Amino acid sequence: MSKLNGPGHDPRIVVDPPDLAAWRDKLFNVDDLIVLTDDQFETYFPHIDNVYSHRSTQRYKRKPFVSHYWDCRMKGRPPGTPKSDDPNKKKRKRNARERDLCDVKIKITEYAPGAQIQLEDGLGTFPAQPPPAMDMIGPGQKFWTVQRVNGNGGNGKGDGVAGPHRHSLQKSDEIKKNSVQRWLAKQEKETKKGQSKPIPRKATGTALTTVKKHSRDSDLKLYSACFCPFSQRVWIALEAKGIAYQYCEIDPYRRPVPTPFLEANPRGLTPAIRQGDWACAESAVILEYVGRGYVQLEDLDKETPLFPTDPRLKANCRLWIDHINERIVPAFYGILQARDMAGPHPELVDKLQAAITSLVLAADEQGPYFLGGSLSLVDVHFAPFALRLSRVLQPSRGWSEPIPGTRWHQWLDALEGNVHVSATTSTKELYVETTEVLLMKPALPG
Repeated sequence: MSKLNGPGHDPRIVVDPPDLAAWRDKLFNVDDLIVLTDDQFETYFPHIDNVYSHRSTQRYKRKPFVSHYWDCRMKGRPPGTPKSDDPNKKKRKRNARERDLCDVKIKITEYAPGAQIQLEDGLGTFPAQPPPAMDMIGPGQKFWTVQRVNGNGGNGKGDGVAGPHRHSLQKSDEIKKNSVQRWLAKQEKETKKGQSKPIPRKATGTALTTVKKHSRDSDLKLYSACFCPFSQRVWIALEAKGIAYQYCEIDPYRRPVPTPFLEANPRGLTPAIRQGDWACAESAVILEYVGRGYVQLEDLDKETPLFPTDPRLKANCRLWIDHINERIVPAFYGILQARDMAGPHPELVDKLQAAITSLVLAADEQGPYFLGGSLSLVDVHFAPFALRLSRVLQPSRGWSEPIPGTRWHQWLDALEGNVHVSATTSTKELYVETTEVLLMKPALPG
């Protein structure tokens, strides 16, 4: 608050007390003697103390009060400390304000319980008739008075010119913040300081090794976020096809976002690809087409097909890719968003489990992948979310692991051990730490 109670005083800060504007105006003008209860003084003076600058305190051996003299801050005073000639000393950037812009001086008297009010008369003090405001002071309570004393010889001096401030309250507010404003600013600063540092959202583990291998400039650029499951879909496919590309790490939730990325996807979400003057976004679309002229991904490398050549099998794969995007992905995010439970809602777990079971039943019986012994686009669409069941849902939402020996367990093991999936997977800690970031992305394929 003010300096009245000395260093270390813990003010009873009231940020928005009743009738604050009226009290500030009253304590700024101080036309008459103002009597305040201890609570009123502690509440309202911190909102106006920026107007005044403490000058002196007078204590009395035989009087039950203490007098505090304050000048208007616009009065100014000569510097108390000579300027240092030390070139290594950090100097504050400040401009000297013109002095003697106001003559107001106030006396704040702090009365012990049961004391009588004393008024300044220019020669000393004398007991005064209790003003009407004293009626609100309860027996045995501490109270305060504020009076303007400039021009009447207050504090034993004959200097000063009588009269009110020669400036507005707004001008005082422009010069210095009051104690409440400074306290709020300090609280905000401490809150920000106490907050954890932003998590570095960069690939780790084997994914980081892959990023370094594809850091050189290439005609085909992949704009990807290492924590994004939709980005990992495209990344797995590019690795599986052995296509030359440049990996460009993008955090779509931090600004500014690189212009080339926004040109590739104006929505500002990953993944996106660019090849020459052509660009494409949305993981499902990118996995169908990549490169100049919308060349189909599975046609770029005949030796590593991600789609079967049989039209019926291809149609079946498209059907189950839709199932992943329309059933499994929304159910995954549904559980992730259930933050108010110690464990996930049973109905949400059942919904995701049922969607996964349907997919597993449609897969090749021998496995280990959806179509059998080789990776397909169905696996690519599903893999990032399958991996995050153990890395995200299990530690934070209580998801259960598959039963060993089942077809579902076999498929999950195959995805975990696949060289292309592994090459695009970061350490578990990254996915745990960025769980909340996933909630910022719509629970839809992107």
